[in-house]
This record gives sequence, structure tokens and C-alpha cells, in this order.
Amino acid sequence: MGFFRLSSPSSSTALKWLGFVAAVWVQAISGNNYTFSNYSDALKSLMNLTQVELNNLSVAKDVGKAFGLLAGLASDRLPTWLILLIGSVEGLVGYGAQWLVVSEKITLSYWQMCIFLCMGGNSTTWMNTAVLVTCIRNFRRNRGPVAGILKGYVGLSTAIFTDLCVALFSDDASSFLVMLAVVPLGVCVIAAFFLHESPPAATHAEEQEETRFFWVFNAVAVVVALYLLAYDFIPSPSTTFSRVFAAILLVLLASPLGIPIYSFFANRVRTSPDIEGQEREPLLVEEVKTTESHDKVEDDVAVEKVEDVAAMEGKEGEVGKKVPLIGEEHTIVEALRTVDFWVLFISFLCGVGTGLAVMNNMGQIGLALGYADVSIFVSLTSIWGFFGRIISGTVSEYFIKKAGTPRPLWNAASQIVMAVGYVLMALAVPGSLYIGSIVVGICYGVRLAITVPTASELFGLKYYGLIYNILILNLPLGSFLFSGLLAGLLYDMEATPTAGGGNTCVGAHCYRLVFVIMAVACIIGFGLDILLSIRSKAVYAKIFTSKKSKRLSAAASNGH
Repeated sequence: MGFFRLSSPSSSTALKWLGFVAAVWVQAISGNNYTFSNYSDALKSLMNLTQVELNNLSVAKDVGKAFGLLAGLASDRLPTWLILLIGSVEGLVGYGAQWLVVSEKITLSYWQMCIFLCMGGNSTTWMNTAVLVTCIRNFRRNRGPVAGILKGYVGLSTAIFTDLCVALFSDDASSFLVMLAVVPLGVCVIAAFFLHESPPAATHAEEQEETRFFWVFNAVAVVVALYLLAYDFIPSPSTTFSRVFAAILLVLLASPLGIPIYSFFANRVRTSPDIEGQEREPLLVEEVKTTESHDKVEDDVAVEKVEDVAAMEGKEGEVGKKVPLIGEEHTIVEALRTVDFWVLFISFLCGVGTGLAVMNNMGQIGLALGYADVSIFVSLTSIWGFFGRIISGTVSEYFIKKAGTPRPLWNAASQIVMAVGYVLMALAVPGSLYIGSIVVGICYGVRLAITVPTASELFGLKYYGLIYNILILNLPLGSFLFSGLLAGLLYDMEATPTAGGGNTCVGAHCYRLVFVIMAVACIIGFGLDILLSIRSKAVYAKIFTSKKSKRLSAAASNGH
């Protein structure tokens, strides 16, 4: 596993891109945590659950993400291929058990189902950690586009699974769970052969080539998103049409394979013996550093210290006692002791926590505002969440290279826009739920795509896997605070008891106070993101200066 490492520059570059394609496929099937509503009705009827019990099963699924810390710890100790296989096997067990229950082959108790749902939720943390950590290390000079593309495909994965199930299995819950159990295992086995840490771009020309290729990945992702959206608006497609749709979708997902193929032949044609000799040396130096120190980050970001060979050989004891500055490599303890980490953590909670509350309660929000069918709002949130992720990653990277704009500023912008969206939904103006669904989707996507590279730029890549999973604790924490407590309690206060012992609420007042409080939370998050932007301004100024000097050097060498 992970042993396809050829010595020629053309082969190694092509294999690095092949690994990224495999990473895209993994992300395209790793959003199964967001698909619970597709089979929750089947679980509810077969297990005779109340709505509260069903909601608690959903919470158990989200709790699985809290155990992502295990994946973070493993990412610094285990190879990528093994982390992928652990996640896929865990998903096979978790979703496989749910399939056995829904297909009525076995019967499980309520607490047993909680365990298997937790396993299913945790399985994706292993896949996401393996993919994000490896790809950001491999393409560290284009972290924004990498995070945007990968997180964008996570956003699309729900639609991919759902539309494929509808097209091939007529939306059967049992067949859907088989897909959730088996497809990730197959994709992760394939990715295990090709996805591994590789030397990053060593020259300005290689960095520019990466940027061009990422634009191609962005274009393909947008086409896939629009294709999925178009299928959702086709009323009652025939069986033949649905199968053709599924075949074309698979072709679109496979189309990025053209990039590693092109890279292999293009580099092979233009590589001469002299150029090859010049390019191999920095690559070999980076490879040795990766092997000996498990990716001691020497990024052109100029965020980390640039250590010379003498320091690495004879002065390790001296640097070990120095407290790192923001932008340098941090251990987990050092990161947790900084103000900047907790500013990032709390602002992330304000964004994703409130966004999850809307997504988890979309059904009840729609009913309260008079919409019998809320599927269109779920689709809008998902599709616009994709655009938020993929656009923000590329745009933030562009402005870092052009002006040194701190990446947290884009988080701040998303927070204030999200606050406006919540105010509109609180006022319940005509069409506010349509606007709110789009705004929440975009801003939720921005937060996910921006926070991923920001953490690596501020605290380094050596322990990035664990740092990322600590930040992801905000997903179950935010779901509990804003969805379980805030939305649940305030809804019950406004609701009217019904004959069966439940309650219901119809009208704009049902969630008005919830939206107001979440708007305030977003304003707090806005302030924290502005603070982090100010505190990290010097880091991004160094990134800008470094990239600018590299461009000038490349231009000067080309002039000669």
C-alpha cells in the first residue's frame, strides 16, 4: 500500500496528482454523515421509535466525530493507507449493521444502534484526516485550493449518494445503506495504493503548474455540482434515463484522471538531463526531510523557521526550549496554550454550530413557516455549501498571493453575512427561508474551507492531524449547544401540546428567538475573526513577501 513511488521526476509528479485524484474520490464518498434523513424514517418505523429517540440516534452519529481525536493522533504515527483502511472498515461495520436492521435480517436494541451509528460517524473522521493531512502537506503552497476542492466534494457527497440511490435503486433505504457500507471501502482500498506523502513543489514553475491544475479540478467540481442539481429538478425520470445519468456521473467523477496522465507525458517530454539534474536535488532534500522528521514544515510561507543543516545536526537541544511564535511549528500542548487557537476555535463554533442548528432543524423550521415539503431547502443548503467551500478556498489563496490578505478575514465576512441571514429568517419576510438556506449553505461552506488551511498556517503541519480533529470537535459540540439545547428548548417553550403527548408550533414566532440568538453568536464570531486577522497579519505578510520574491526570482531567471 502506498508504494507506487517511482524515481523519475515525471513519474513522481504524476503519482502525486494521481494521489490527489484518489483523495477527491474519498471525499466524494465521505459525507455519509449527512445522509441520515434518507433512511431515518425506515429506522423509526422498524424500531418503533419516538421522534426524541430518533433525534438521539442522530446525536449518536454526531458524537462519533468527537472520537476523531483518535484519527488525529494516529495521523502522526500511522501511514496514510492504514488510516484509510481503518476508517473504511469501521464504516463497513457501522453502516453494515444498520443495513441488517433496515433489511430486517437482524434486530438490535436501541443502545446497540447508538454504538453502530457512532461508528459510522467516526469512520469519516479517519478518511477526512488521512486525505486532508496528506494533501495539504503535498501541496502546501496551495493550501486554500486544496481545502476548498476536498471540502467541496464532501459537500457534494450527500447528493452523489442520494442521486445514485434514486437512479439505481428507486430510493430504497436498504440499498442506500449497502452503498454507504461498501462504496467507501472500495474507494479507500484504491486510494490506499496511490495516496501518500510526496515532496512539495520545489520551484516557482512547479507551483504555477499546481495552480493551473487546481483550476481544472475546480471546473470539474462545478460541472458535477450543476449536473447533480439539474437531475434533482427532473420530475419522475425513467429507469433508462436514470441509468444514463448514473453512468455520466461516474464518468465525470473519473475525468480528473486526465491531469496525472497529462502531467506524466508533459514532464517527460520537456525534461532534459540538465533540467532533471537541477530539479531532482531540491526534491530529494525535501524527501529526506519528510522521511526523517515526518514533515518538519519548511514552507515558503516563511511562517515556519528556516533551519539550516548545521542547526538540524548539532543544535536541536537549543531550539527545543523556545516557545514557538504564531506561524511556527506547534506541538498540541503549545497550540492549546495560545490565545490564537482558542479564538479560532470559538469563532469556528459560532459559525458551524449555528449552521448545523439550521440544517438539523430544517424540517421543523419549514413546517413552522408553512412549507409542507422542505427538500428544496435541503438541496439549496447542500449545493450552495459546495460553492461556498470551493470558491472561498481559491479566492482566499489568490488574495494571499496578491496582497497578503489574512485568511481569517474571509471567515469574518461569512459570519456577518450569516448573521444577516438569521435576521431575515427571524423577521420571516417573504422568501426568507430560500434566502436563509442559500446564505447558511454558503457561509457554512466558507467556514469549513477557510479554517482548514488557516490552522496549518498558524500552527504548522507536523501535528496538523490532531489540531484539525480538535477543531472538528465543534461539530458535535455545536450540534448539541445550538441544535439540541437552544433550538430544542426554545421551540418547546413556544409550542402547543398535542393529544399524543407531543407538541407542535406553527408561525414565525416558533424560531424567532433562536435566530436572534444565533445572529448574536455570529456577530461575536465576526469580532473574534477580526481579532485573529489582526494577530496573524504579520504571518500572512511574510507569506506574501516570500511568494513575491519567488515570483521575481523566477522572472529574473527566465529573463536570462
